[in-house]
Parts: sequence; structure tokens; C-alpha cells
Amino acid sequence: MQPLRGISYKVVSVMIFVAMSALIKATSETVPPGQAVFYRSFCALPIILGWLAMRQELRHGWKTSNPLGHVWRGLMGTTSMGLGFAGLGLLPLPEVTAIGYAAPLLVVIFASMFLNEQVGVFRLSAVALGLVGVLIVLSPRLSVGEAVDPSETLGAVLVLMSAVCAALAQVFVRKLVFTEDTAAIVFWFSVTATLLSLLTLPWGWVWPDPTAWIMLVMAGLLGGVGQIFLTSSYRHADASLVAPFDYTSMLLALAVGYVFFDEVPTRTMLMGAALVIAAGVMIILRERHLGLKRARQRKVTGTVGHN
Repeated sequence: MQPLRGISYKVVSVMIFVAMSALIKATSETVPPGQAVFYRSFCALPIILGWLAMRQELRHGWKTSNPLGHVWRGLMGTTSMGLGFAGLGLLPLPEVTAIGYAAPLLVVIFASMFLNEQVGVFRLSAVALGLVGVLIVLSPRLSVGEAVDPSETLGAVLVLMSAVCAALAQVFVRKLVFTEDTAAIVFWFSVTATLLSLLTLPWGWVWPDPTAWIMLVMAGLLGGVGQIFLTSSYRHADASLVAPFDYTSMLLALAVGYVFFDEVPTRTMLMGAALVIAAGVMIILRERHLGLKRARQRKVTGTVGHN
């Protein structure tokens, strides 16, 4: 394990994904979300294939013993991506980022429901705190009044549904890791997302102008590179160590939103985001504690078994 390298890779991946989101947002006025998903997925494939070939893992990327599991993971992940891209065109980047933090909170609930994972009072309390934060972020968009822009309300709903689908996708990934190689999970998601995005062709794809086309291709390439750095971060450090650095995306989103899109965060959004981040860190620290506890128990059990 190389913790500092793992953390560095994680931070780089977060920076790349924020840049990717900014590029998608910049094209959102002219390019439909489904088409953006296609470019994001298809243009990432050469990067992922090259990386797998360099690591001599290409043959693992093709092999699967659970094709239906990849389909379900792809369906949820692609839907999440499409809804999130649609929301980017309607809401400020920091707000989309803050609402997206609901996904890891929802994973705790869905893992309990669908994977029979035991969830204690501490983690449930943290999830409740985080969901309160999400509601605070959403509150200005969902209130009734003339000052509320219907498009922003729609954007808030789309991003929240994106978080729900992202959480469900993570549940499917947790199932897949028991039978599938990481290379296969990464590769087949890009393939399924590319194919599924083509189903949106009847809903008005456009021929992007040169600037938009370059941005979309760059978004796809960055998505592939970001995925590589993200995967590599977990090779060099424990998930519980690098996971909190996901929240550096809020600082980056605030900076990018302000500089490139003239988006000024509201006090309500910042307050809600702070609660969501605090809840996420609490869950991560609790997961780390439980992981260390389980490791000690396995060590003791193994020692007893050899005596």
C-alpha cells in the first residue's frame, strides 16, 4: 500500500471529473443529454482499452460470468449519467455537486435493503443528517412561489433522481465484485453506456459545432482518464482512506462555477452541502472502524484456528 499515492490519484480523479462536468455543462444548451452520454462513454473506450492493454489486463476486461449484472449496472449508471447531465444544464455546478453527494448516503440504505448488510444506529443517524442537508440544498428549488424557476425545479428533481440511480448502480457493483474482475466492470460499463445512449437518437440528436464537438470529445477522454486514476487510487490505499477526498469536488465546483459560469453559491446551498459532507465523512469513518474491527476478529479467529 502507498497511501499518499492513493490519495494523490483520488484528488486528480476528482479534478478531472469536475473538469468533465464543466465541459458537459458548457455544451448543454445545444447538445441533448443522451448525446452527451454517448460522447462521454464512447470516447472513453480507447483510453480504457489502452490502459488495460498496458497493464496486460485486456483479456480480463472481456471476460464476464455475469452479463446480466453488467446490463443492470449499465442501465442504472447510464440513467444516472443522463439525468445528471440534464441537470447540469439547469442548475449551477456546485448545486449539482452537492445534491450528487446524496448517492453514497443512499447506498447505505439500498445495501441494507437489497444486500442484507447490517446498518447500525450510527450510520442511520448519519444518513438522516445527510438527507436533511440534501433537503436544505433542494428547498429553494422545490418551494412554491413566483420566484421559483420551473426549469430549476426540474433540474433539482433530475439531479436527485440521478443520485438515486447512481446509488443503485453502486449496489450492482458491490454484487459484481464477487464474480467479476475490476477491468471487466470498467470496460463493460463504457460499452453498455455507449449502446444505451444510442437509444436516445430519436429524441433529437444534433450535429455539434466544432467547439462543442471538441468539448464533448474532451469530456469523454477526461472521463476515461478520470476512471483510470480513480481505479488506481484504490489499488494504492484503502477505500476508507481515499473516499473522503471525494468532497474536494465541492471546492473545485465552486471555483469552476464562479470563474467560468458566473455562479455565486447561496448560503442555503453551502449550509446544506456542509451537512451532507459531514454525514458522508461520518459514514466513511464508521466504515473504516468496522473494517478494522472485522480484520482484528478475523486475525483472532485465524490464530485460534491454528492452535
